[in-house]
Amino acid sequence: QVQLVESGGGLAQPGGSLKLSCAASGSIFGINTMGWYRQAPGKQRELVATITSGHNTNYADSVKGRFTISRDFARTMVYLQMNSLKPEDTAVYYCLYTVAGMDYWGKGTLVTVSS
Repeated sequence: QVQLVESGGGLAQPGGSLKLSCAASGSIFGINTMGWYRQAPGKQRELVATITSGHNTNYADSVKGRFTISRDFARTMVYLQMNSLKPEDTAVYYCLYTVAGMDYWGKGTLVTVSS
């Protein structure tokens, strides 16, 4: 079992920055992928970015060049640096941990981009 706890959400102005963190605990092992998804009101959950245990990254087109995903050496934390935020980035952001075909989700952290 894997537990994920997100932090760092909040209110930002358009053009501003926020950094999300996700702490993983439990059965952390082997080849895995961590990432961030988001869900805006009335919309489906969508991919934001993922990073493998080999540090290979993948980004949604809508965030390329603005968001950066990273992991720490011990592979128990994943971060999402969000720059040049736009109102359309407003959503609940969820941390994901995938291993051996199993997906584990955090409870989410709200990001609101508004002036």
